[in-house]
Amino acid sequence: MSSAFNPVVQREFFGIVRSPKAFATLLALTVTFSIAVLMRWPTDATVDLSGVQSIQVFRVFGYGLLAGVVFLVPAFPATSIVNEKNAGTLALLLNSPLSPLSIYFGKLAGVLLFALLVLLASMPGAAACYAMGGIDLRSGLGLFYFVLLVLVFQYATLGMLISSYVQSTDAGVRLTYSIIFALFFLTLVPDAFFPGGSGVMGTVAQWARYLSPVPVVMQIMGQGGLGSRGLIASPGNVQFIVVTLVSSLIFAAVTISRLNYRIFDQSRAQGVITDERGLVTRLLRRFLFIVDPQRRKPGIPWYLNPVMVKEFRCRRFGRSQWLFRLVALCAVVSMVLTFAAATSVTSWGTETIGGLVVILQVILIVVMTPSLTSGLISGERDGGGWELLRLTPLTSLKIVRGKLLSVLWTLLLVLMATLPGYLVMIYIEPQMWYQVNLVLVCLAWTVVYTVAVSAAVGSLFRTTAVATTVTYVVVMALFLVPLLVWLGRGAPFGFEMVQRVLLVNPVGAALSVIETPGFENYNLLPAAWYISGGFSALMFLVFGLKVWRLTRPV
Repeated sequence: MSSAFNPVVQREFFGIVRSPKAFATLLALTVTFSIAVLMRWPTDATVDLSGVQSIQVFRVFGYGLLAGVVFLVPAFPATSIVNEKNAGTLALLLNSPLSPLSIYFGKLAGVLLFALLVLLASMPGAAACYAMGGIDLRSGLGLFYFVLLVLVFQYATLGMLISSYVQSTDAGVRLTYSIIFALFFLTLVPDAFFPGGSGVMGTVAQWARYLSPVPVVMQIMGQGGLGSRGLIASPGNVQFIVVTLVSSLIFAAVTISRLNYRIFDQSRAQGVITDERGLVTRLLRRFLFIVDPQRRKPGIPWYLNPVMVKEFRCRRFGRSQWLFRLVALCAVVSMVLTFAAATSVTSWGTETIGGLVVILQVILIVVMTPSLTSGLISGERDGGGWELLRLTPLTSLKIVRGKLLSVLWTLLLVLMATLPGYLVMIYIEPQMWYQVNLVLVCLAWTVVYTVAVSAAVGSLFRTTAVATTVTYVVVMALFLVPLLVWLGRGAPFGFEMVQRVLLVNPVGAALSVIETPGFENYNLLPAAWYISGGFSALMFLVFGLKVWRLTRPV
């Protein structure tokens, strides 16, 4: 590739490929795809004319490749522009003869070429699946790769748009992964409550479903779209492709419009503290605001952990007014679910509603926790605050307790705000109270488990952006892989295999307790609690040892 074509392409692409982490990622993907195919490769000379075995191999391979794209692609565009901005090289690029359009497409091409390498690494596995027969080249393998290409384009443009707005790499990674996982999972929730519905709510739910690639990929794998109840539901292949391409073009247009000197402007009003206003104004603000964001903060009481208070006050969304807004939003969502449970109980049962509520809460926990926890240690080391912490008389135990409590309190507030749905289910079917209690215990274990893994993994890295990326990948893999194995229950995975994999985290246990369709036959308690407790204790030990090591005198 000649630099005369577009020097930004060469700089971006080779900058990614020369990284040892990128090489290790490509090697790991190639080995993983090969193992996934070899797991179900026929070992005898019998020919499977029905094509069932090849479909089983294709499902394992396809879901693994989809997970690889979702986990790996967003990390590079999310830091593409903000890295240049913080290093001062974006100003040099804007002063060069290159136009904003050339700069943008150079960066985008670098990310897309790396994503193309990821897809090329999967080609041997795809060829093996096609050679086994039973898979159509156009509507099966070809459509699957086309969907992945469209998805990569959307994730790359979305990541670059977010990267142009944020001021730090870890914020870019955190926000990009949160939005992508929300597009991947949360967009399916409205259609699950209003499947094939008519009217405004049904139309909105159906179009929200087109934002997620899951129904289309499941249809290609021969398993039907997720939540497609009834004959009128369809995965909407054309709609998904149109919505994805249109949204990608909008993301690209907005980002290109921001590539000018105004991208460095960060001026804002200084504001006035409430305590400096007049008496009438202060009284009025106390009356109008339950929590006044401009109130002067009091000192830290002796009975509170100072590290926990510091985390709440320094975190962008950790202040009390943001926590109240978050809790209010969760309460509103819970009330919507309550409405759905009250109006749909006669048609598809409280078990299905309960399963959807559990999945929604788990998605909320899994999306929020890595964002809050991954930078507890790496953020301090990255920003230079760790040396100040070492100068204080705080012990390692007090630092660990304060940082973990700042995350646990936030998650518990969110969890408490989503409980009205369970209360309504108990009101409808009082005999469900015992199941609901077990589900709440499973959700509490989910919070502890996610916090432990995120804190331990995030503390192993020095830079916040890398810690956030790796933490999201690890946590999502721990929760997503068991569900992918569950989707392959019966074929290619047997009952015992699925039950063992579901024990990796407490979510499967919660769904089995509330008898969600598809999970009612698995007996996961109390083994899932023991495994979650043991693994969480191990992760907390790793986190504590890392903090203790970092607080030792040099």
